[in-house]
Amino acid sequence: MPPAYFLITGKIMKIYQTLAIAFIAISSLSLTTIAQADGAALYQAKTCWSCHGKDAKSPLLPIYPILAGQNADYAFNQMKDIKSGTRSNGQAIAMKGVMGIVSEAEMREIADWLASQ
Repeated sequence: MPPAYFLITGKIMKIYQTLAIAFIAISSLSLTTIAQADGAALYQAKTCWSCHGKDAKSPLLPIYPILAGQNADYAFNQMKDIKSGTRSNGQAIAMKGVMGIVSEAEMREIADWLASQ
């Protein structure tokens, strides 16, 4: 094979690699945006806003925590512990009924969205 063939083939491979990397990067950004949108929608649909405020920054009563900006893993674990009954102090009793309609996957999405606020 002539040397030009290998030169062209190498350039084509680099173009494919660059396109693949760009595709993966763009897909990752899109999935993050979708997850945040889903978290926001779930926060509304699961009635979290009714006590913690539509923006998660202005709770209905001062005894309810501000959730916006909370660490995602901490928020997720609190929701899980409330649902399972591991956490039963403070306002956990009021939250237990609400957490009954939220799956673990939904908890994760809500927690991730709250952390981004």
